[in-house]
Amino acid sequence: MQLNINDKTYEVEAEAGTPLLWLIRDDIGLTGTKYGCGLAQCGACAVMVDGMLVRSCVTPVEGVVGRKIRTIEAVEDDELGQRVVAAWVKHQVAQCGYCQSGQVMAATALLKRSPNPSPEEVSAAMTHLCRCGTYNAIQAAIADLSSGPA
Repeated sequence: MQLNINDKTYEVEAEAGTPLLWLIRDDIGLTGTKYGCGLAQCGACAVMVDGMLVRSCVTPVEGVVGRKIRTIEAVEDDELGQRVVAAWVKHQVAQCGYCQSGQVMAATALLKRSPNPSPEEVSAAMTHLCRCGTYNAIQAAIADLSSGPA
């Protein structure tokens, strides 16, 4: 089967039900997307599929064939992704950094669909777990981004 990941086509072989995460990491070698819990709860594995955020650890690969997949490796290929990364740096969001690829993907997906999200929208979208507790810095970065281009 063919997967479109970051605007490149990859030919992969996988059994039905294989989580997208394993193909991204093990077969294709894009290791920025992380394995966290395997239960779609922590968000370290978040990627965008056709612009919508999904947890790749529970997304069967056959469900994304023919769709456009974006990983953290390509987030800076668009202007908003660049701004999200810059806000993360400005607010020193990352501590250990393990969850941050998923956090950046979630913030980018949120701001693509809602450029000026309400605090309630931010809370609903940013459900990823961060062991370092950088939630306040994440909220500050998104608040900066919500006020327009830097």
